[in-house]
Amino acid sequence: MTADIEQIKKKIIYRSNYRGTKEMDKLLGAFTNKYIDQLNVEDLNELIKFLEIDDNNLYNFYNGLKTNIEFEDNKINNLFKNFKY
Repeated sequence: MTADIEQIKKKIIYRSNYRGTKEMDKLLGAFTNKYIDQLNVEDLNELIKFLEIDDNNLYNFYNGLKTNIEFEDNKINNLFKNFKY
């Protein structure tokens, strides 16, 4: 099971660092690197869903701007919203 979790973490780290825009690569890469080892399996699954959201909505959410989607009130979203880059 530990090997599976480590594989999931590697995929998450890769996905967070290769988004398409340099700004989001840096922001999400730093965010993921800071918190990945503190997350349980449920949180990791939430992070996977979070990383499927497009860069524009994530950027707007982070900066308190209007988004095209509704962000749930969960641990990952709260950590990201309060993350200081």
